[in-house]
Order: sequence, then C-alpha cells, then structure tokens
Amino acid sequence: MMRQYELVERVQKYDPTADEALLNRAYVYAMRAHGNQKRASGAPYFSHPLEVAAILTELKLDDATIVTALLHDVIEDTDATRAEIDQLFGSEIGALVDGLTKIKRLDLVSKKAEQAENFRKLLIAISSDIRVLLVKLADRLHNMRTLEHMKPESRKRVSEETLEIYAPLAGRMGMQALRDELEEHAFRWLNPEAYLTVTEKLRELRERNEGLVEEIEASLHRMLANVGLAAEVSGREKKPYSVWSKMANKQISMEQLSDIYAFRVIVDTIDDCYRVLGVAHQTWRTVPGRFKDYISTPKQNNYQSIHTTVVGPRHQRVELQIRTRAMHSVAEYGVAAHSLYKDTQKMNGGANGASAKNLVFSDKESGPYQWLRRLVETLLEGSNPEEFLEHTKLELFQDQVFCFSPKGRLIALPRGATPLDFAYAVHTDIGNAAVSAYVNGRHVPIDTRLRNGDEVEIKTSKTHTPPAAWESLAVTGRARSAIRRAARDAIRRQYAELGRRLLISAFERIGESYSDERIRKVLPRLSHKSLDDLLAAIARNEVKTEDVLRAVAPELAATARAAQRPEEPGKAKGWLRLTRAAASKLHLGGASEGETAAGGPPAGRIPIRGVKNDMPVLFEAGGAVPGDRIVGVLAPGEGIRVFQIHSPRLQEYEHERWIDVAWNVDPENPERFPALISVTAPNRPGALAEIADVIGQAGGNIDNLKMLRRASDFTELKIGLEVWNLAHLNEIINGLKAKAVVSKVERVFE
Repeated sequence: MMRQYELVERVQKYDPTADEALLNRAYVYAMRAHGNQKRASGAPYFSHPLEVAAILTELKLDDATIVTALLHDVIEDTDATRAEIDQLFGSEIGALVDGLTKIKRLDLVSKKAEQAENFRKLLIAISSDIRVLLVKLADRLHNMRTLEHMKPESRKRVSEETLEIYAPLAGRMGMQALRDELEEHAFRWLNPEAYLTVTEKLRELRERNEGLVEEIEASLHRMLANVGLAAEVSGREKKPYSVWSKMANKQISMEQLSDIYAFRVIVDTIDDCYRVLGVAHQTWRTVPGRFKDYISTPKQNNYQSIHTTVVGPRHQRVELQIRTRAMHSVAEYGVAAHSLYKDTQKMNGGANGASAKNLVFSDKESGPYQWLRRLVETLLEGSNPEEFLEHTKLELFQDQVFCFSPKGRLIALPRGATPLDFAYAVHTDIGNAAVSAYVNGRHVPIDTRLRNGDEVEIKTSKTHTPPAAWESLAVTGRARSAIRRAARDAIRRQYAELGRRLLISAFERIGESYSDERIRKVLPRLSHKSLDDLLAAIARNEVKTEDVLRAVAPELAATARAAQRPEEPGKAKGWLRLTRAAASKLHLGGASEGETAAGGPPAGRIPIRGVKNDMPVLFEAGGAVPGDRIVGVLAPGEGIRVFQIHSPRLQEYEHERWIDVAWNVDPENPERFPALISVTAPNRPGALAEIADVIGQAGGNIDNLKMLRRASDFTELKIGLEVWNLAHLNEIINGLKAKAVVSKVERVFE
C-alpha cells in the first residue's frame, strides 16, 4: 500500500505547487475514517481510495482531484458528513465528494426505466465538474482490476455497466488508454470463452511473427533518421477486445483483419507529422481507403493524429499513427491532458505551436466536455428517459463522419448520419424547417447516408413542421429528440385549435361570443394550468364544453341545455332517421342548409378542410368527399373522425360524441379526399388495365386495390380512390358503368 509521503511525492513530481498539507490531511482523515473496514479481497478498505488516487496521479491531475479520490467513499461508507468535509477541506472538494457519493448509489444496469433515469442523474452530476467523472472512472478501473474477488452475479453486473456506460464515456472524453483497460477487464468477465480464444490466437500470431515489431520499429527509425527526423517509435499489438469487436462488426475471421499491429510515431511539430507520412508512403505500399487525417479535422473528443495503413516488412499490414507529443497526451489522457500543457508554443514546438492552439482547452471549452453538456441539455429537454438512454448509447458507441456546411463549418456526426441529422446538428430550428437537402451540389433524399468530406446544404421553409415519421430516419439522439418534441408541439397545437373551435361552436349555439380571456378566468375552477391545456383536453373529450359553459356562467349552461333538448320524433331528418339529431348537433339537410352568406360553413359548425387540416382530422375507412353529408365524431386521443352520413359504422358511436361539422374547402388549395368503390369485372386479359385507364383519364388516383372474390368468370375488386369532390367521384363511377368490361360498380363504406 502506498505510503503518505510517496503519494505526496508523486503529485509534486508533476505539480510542485501542490498543497502538501492538504494531501497529508486527506490521507490521514480517509485512513482513520475507513478504520478496520475490509474489501472483498480481505485487503484494508483504505487501499482502494489510495489506488484510485494513484491512478489519477498517472493522469497528472490537480491536488483537489487527488484529495477527492482519497475521500470519495467516506460519506457513503463511514460516519463522515458533507458538512464535515466542507469544513475540513473546503466546499469545492465537498461538492466533488458529494457528486461521487450520488453516483455510487446509482444502478446503471437495473430495469430499463430505472437505468435510464439513473443515467440521467449520472450525467447531470458529472456535467457540473468533469473531475467527478475522472475520479469515477479511476474508481471503476481499480474495481475492475480486483473484480475476481466479487460474486459471479456482481461481476456480470459491474462488467455490463462498465462496457455499456463507463468505457464509452472514457472514450468520448478522449481517455483511450483508460477505455482500453476497462474494456479488456469487462470483456474477460462477460465473455470468457471469446476472451480466451482471441488471446490464444494473438499468442499464436505473436510466435509466428516473432521479432516483427522490433524489425518494423528499426525500419522506421532508420528511414526517419535518413531524412533528419527525430521521432519516438513504439509498436504494439491490438487489444483482445478491439480485435474481437472488429471481427464481430465486420463478420470476418481474425486472419482477415488487416491491422493487428499498430505503431505510433511521435514527433515535435505538425510539419514533422506530414514529413513522416511522406517517408512512409514513399517506402511502403499504402492500403487504399485506410488513410485518415484527424489533425486537420479533429474528432469531437479533441483527438488528433494521422492514421495510415501500409504493407510493411514480411508483407504484414501495419497501421501507423503519427502525432505530436501534445497530441499524444490528449490521445492518452483526453480531458485530463489540459493540465499538462499551458503554453501553446510548448505544445507542438516552435513556429508550429500556434497551429495547434485548439489543443489548449479548459474543462468548459473542450470538445468532449461540450459533447457531455449537449447530452445533458438533451436529457433535460426530453420527456422520456428510456428514449434518451437509447439515443445516448447510440452516440457513445458510433464512429464519426465529418461534413461541411456551404460556409465551411465542420460538423462531426455519427457514422450513418443523414442530412436530417446534419440539419439538427447545425441548429434545431434548421432541422425543424428542413424541406430538402443538397449534398455536394446534388439534390438527394433527406435520409441519404453522409460520407466524410460531404458538403451539405439544407433548404428550409418557415411553414414546415417535421413529420413524426422522420424520427425513424434520424440517427443522432439530438435529432430524434427534437423531432419528437416538434411532433408533440404540433399535435398539441392541433388539439388546442380543435378545442377552441368546439368552444366557439358551443358559444355560438347559445348566442354568446367566445374569447380566450373569458376562459382564462375560470382555469383554476376547471383544474387546468393553461388555456392550451384546457383546449386540448376538450378536443380529446376529457372535458365537456358544457362544463366550461357552466364554469363561465351558470345561466349560459342552462341556455346550452335548453338548446340541446331533443326534437320531436316526427321532426327527425336524415337517412338514419335519428330522433336525437338536435341533441347530437348534427345538421342533415341539403348542402345549402344553414350556409352563411359568404358561402362558408354555417354558424356553430366546425369547418373541415381536409387531411392536412390545422386540427387533428381522420377520415373513416370508405372516406368522405366534399359534397357528402358528413358527421364528426370526437374520438378520444384521435381528434375528429369524419364519417359520410350513410356509413354503417356511425351506429357504433354514442350520439353525445357527435359534433357538427361542415366542408370548408379552400378552392385556391384543392386537396384530394378518400373514397371507396366496389367494381365487378369479368376475368379476361386487359380488364384491370381498362378500369385503371378510366380512373386515370378522369383525373382520379388509385390509392390501393384489393381482389375480394375471384370466381372462374368474374372478379370483385375494392378500389381505394383519391378524388377532389363528390362530382369527381360520380364522374369516375359513371365512366366505369359505361365500360362493357365492368358489370357492376358502386360506392361502398367499411
């Protein structure tokens, strides 16, 4: 176990200004607090926070973070309190320890809903100070190193949590070395058979290629020395989990993997990086499609390097990673690397130092930290934590593509992303208003998969609302969340508008004028916080208009009840001979009955424009077209369902749910409406073509077609049409009747 002075020396080795007294005080306090507590292995419990602190010294973190590591379990596992920590070590360290205590209580592999909610809490906890995540990752790493002492079910749970949450988080924070070790330990316990198989294969490969790594290292040193380049060269074998993941993702055998070996070439300046690349490509044959320049286009976690694969000695494919020393620090330590370099000139050397100024970052400004904060913003906006968890995992695991806006802005997206994801990455308002996309100047579908280097231009319209179906086209969690939110808002607006129309209609029937202000005054009495909430509830049939009238003024409610008194049986009108026609607020007269002078819908009726209405409107199977007498049914959760008056389905609904509706089609913006016809035709070649020709010549559109009965000589067809109005439908029916190939045609309702 590391002694007190050894810990202080490790910290002061990279930070001479560290507070020695603070470190000593924390060491003694944590050791006394944990006392005789033991770990599952039998070792003193204090050895665990001490090892966590040691891991963080390897990342060269500040003294406050090291002290937090020593104290991270004292509130949870001892009698220590947050107030005591604040008093002895300051509020900054107290807040860090408290954040870690909250995270420790979270179970991230529980039932899906609980897991999602706990993951939200985790991200909120670490978004306030990234050091909370760094200590937690070090804590998890030491626990994974000692996992063999835990019960099998605990090993499985902790390994799943590590592989699903913490390892990807470490990767997103740019801490690749830590991620690799977390993945290795989790892989070993979750899939021991695969782990043993891969490690055995790697051992065999190592024996077969004995001396290859040293040979390639020597070749690289010799080549670079010949052109006056000083470089550090180190070769390594890919980790078992990395090898297994590539085999699983690409569905290939280990023998087919092209880059089992990777070599890092570390130089002083960015210019030297490209000089090394030139030397390597002149000496060895390159593998097509295996070159990536992350120096000019860094990853979101600030990773910078040049990757290229060449065919080296012994015809072995080898991956080269070429970077500066500062880039290497960021690649290994990620967000923790910011404390290593303060001087831009020092980072990449000489005149080229300024070129890499983007590598100098504070916690709040770094690429990985921005990603984390964006995730937190998304989860705070969302309403469903399970959906957030699903999309967050997508973003954690997916690789990236880099695309450009027409003005040259670089946008990093997950692999497989579409122009729709690009639009939302630029700004939510751009995504919501997107109507079309151009990639490299060509008009493409909005769900086209983007590739590295694509230039994407998004065309927008202020009147556009993203359809809910777009959620299935989007890849990023941000886009999906925004589409769901926009769809919910659109539905909410539609229901609110329908509720307002219903109230206006109710007020008109009793000769009163409607105003939003009159309704706002009675919101508390109706148990609703906002006007839109109440209007939407009315549209969903959760609140009756009569209740609103009664709340506004009792005398109005009495007038409304009188207006709804049923007619005498002899005065009932309509095909269904309904005796409750007045109570159901249904006008069954001719098309001109009750029309206003302006030709619009009669007073008190809800105007129906079509399926692209500003209210939630559905047409019953069999359809209804302008010119038909129609009835609206207020269907809970659906809005208005429109029926043609002769539809037999109307009898299934209670009259109280019927509402008075009328056509109000805009002649400037005509729209097609659904209708259903039954056609009986003889079984002979060309019959269906003649029927389709009649419909097409009349300007109709066939939406669907079903063969219901097929005898030896005749076939009955059910054809779903889209027509402009009743006259248009009758023109098609008459045209079909005139054809010899048609023996019978009639309009039907389902």
